[in-house]
Amino acid sequence: MAAETLKSTSGAGGAAAVRRVLLDNGALTALIVLVVALSALSGDFLTTDNLLNIGVQAAVTAVLAFGVTFVIVSAGIDLSVGSVAALSATVLAWSATQHGVPVALAVVLAVATGIAAGLVNGFLIAYGKLPPFIATLAMLSVGRGLSLVISGGSPIPFPDSVSHLGDTLGGWLPVPVLVMAVMGLVAAFVLGRTYLGRSMYAIGGNEEAARLSGLRVRKQKLAIYALSGLFAAVAGVVLAARLSSAQPQAADGYELDAIAAVVIGGASLAGGTGKASGTLIGALILAVLRNGLNLLNVSAFWQQVVIGVVIALAVLLDTLRRKAGAAPVAGASQGGKGRQAVTYGLAAVVTVAVVGATSFLHGGSSAAANPRIGLALSTLNNPFFVQIEAGARAEAKRLGVDLTVTDAQNDASQQANQLQNFTSSGVDAIVVNPVDSDAAGPAVRAADKADIPVIAVDRGVNKAATKALVASDNVAGGELAAKTIAGKLGGHGKIVILQGQAGTSAARERAQGFAQGLKAYPGIEVVAQQPADFDRTKGLDVMSNLLQAHPDVQGVIAANDEMALGAVKALGSKAGKSVQVVGFDGTPDGLKAVEAGTLYASVAQQPSQLGKIAVDNALTALKGRKTEQTVKVPVKVVTRDNVAGFSG
Repeated sequence: MAAETLKSTSGAGGAAAVRRVLLDNGALTALIVLVVALSALSGDFLTTDNLLNIGVQAAVTAVLAFGVTFVIVSAGIDLSVGSVAALSATVLAWSATQHGVPVALAVVLAVATGIAAGLVNGFLIAYGKLPPFIATLAMLSVGRGLSLVISGGSPIPFPDSVSHLGDTLGGWLPVPVLVMAVMGLVAAFVLGRTYLGRSMYAIGGNEEAARLSGLRVRKQKLAIYALSGLFAAVAGVVLAARLSSAQPQAADGYELDAIAAVVIGGASLAGGTGKASGTLIGALILAVLRNGLNLLNVSAFWQQVVIGVVIALAVLLDTLRRKAGAAPVAGASQGGKGRQAVTYGLAAVVTVAVVGATSFLHGGSSAAANPRIGLALSTLNNPFFVQIEAGARAEAKRLGVDLTVTDAQNDASQQANQLQNFTSSGVDAIVVNPVDSDAAGPAVRAADKADIPVIAVDRGVNKAATKALVASDNVAGGELAAKTIAGKLGGHGKIVILQGQAGTSAARERAQGFAQGLKAYPGIEVVAQQPADFDRTKGLDVMSNLLQAHPDVQGVIAANDEMALGAVKALGSKAGKSVQVVGFDGTPDGLKAVEAGTLYASVAQQPSQLGKIAVDNALTALKGRKTEQTVKVPVKVVTRDNVAGFSG
């Protein structure tokens, strides 16, 4: 009986120990499961190139997240890191390329910009008594606005000497991965070995107790948020170096990824717990998820759902860990650190063993029967690009081509990641609709180096070789829109212009066309020009505001149909009668409005034809045949007179 009791107790103790290890290392366990699962599901996942891609794609998020870790450990929040990263990179590029500041000094200015933004956050929180959420939300807006003001809404080429941060060392080790490792070690040192790090845990655990114990809480908060700004500046420089340009809209939404990485890594939003290694694992989980889902051709929309579920599960795990009395992650004794090192070592051994076994699943797989083409679109939140996708899919199906489509959500960095994934997975050809022509250059050059033909659609790629550009002329289309509205108004009248998203090449080129076209009509007065970001709701809001200042406006030019339809809604009964509206793109909703008479005209680009012709040219290039360097799909002004016979 005694022996049976002892045996039962030992078994229970073993189960409890395993359970505790899993709870204490939930993020690591999740990362191992993801790596093993994706290795089994995709033969393209477990390659050296792809694993290095994952490291590069995790680098910016990880560096941002290391800075956010300091803030969350101290029971704060920083929503401004993405905007501060963009602002710091813009300051560097602006000062070095447009004002002749030495590059070394420009880098110092960029880092100082990040620290200054962090100090402002810290001052507002510590001395102004603003909630961290509000103070950093304000800085999010200020930082992004200043980035747009400094750059004029256009990307600024990065100095060549700094762009090397996006290259590799020795031809194989990506510099962003090296920067991530260095910043991770700095974060771990600050958290574990410095007075400031101990202060973070004390403030996050109980701020009042920390104050009563003699800790200068307000000064510590200044330092904490300044550190977060410094890390954001470094991340911004690395991101801009990868894209070879400072994008004023770069890192938009990255603050949420950074916070998610910290929480997934085991930190609590209540403060007092968190560590750099956990944050790194959290950033890797996000990068592995996105990379693997791209390789498995999972819809970009479902990718957002999956990542949201992972974040929710991470918070749930944190709750379970606390209820189960799992070991805190704030700090550990030497013995605890030793056990943690052993755990990480065992995890690495198990991962290598299981992944090695699953690799045999793909060892004998034959090459795909059908050609594989990757289509990287700038966004699928706009009907124009949805039509490009539809045309490409229909043509791919007709030709027996396997087409994988990705959605960059107007994020140049995310598109660079997707293009790298295409290259590492060995697709036969790539069709890219760039978010920005400069930012797509490095990733397209990498594809070219791998002998993968690239076709650009709608927008070209700068400083990279593409087999063909399939596009309408945005500048010519803009001129056509201007001449159409001027002709309808008889060459005289007041108009407003709704511009596209600042920083995108389509917005710049169409605005240029509007300006050139209106030069021939001195009787047309442009009373206002405002961006509405290619969005129907923003078009409605901006037009409603402009009508308050300019109720006598007689015409509207919008850089796409979505904004034009928003303007039509704001104008109400005036649309098509006392106020004429011209859109751009020829989307189905836009053409319906033209037919109804509320939209006077749309400069139609035939987007489905763009997608079809791009796939045709990709297959032609894949077969080694010559393609035309530029394939122009003509634009056409569609009015009520000819809309019935028009097909996009």
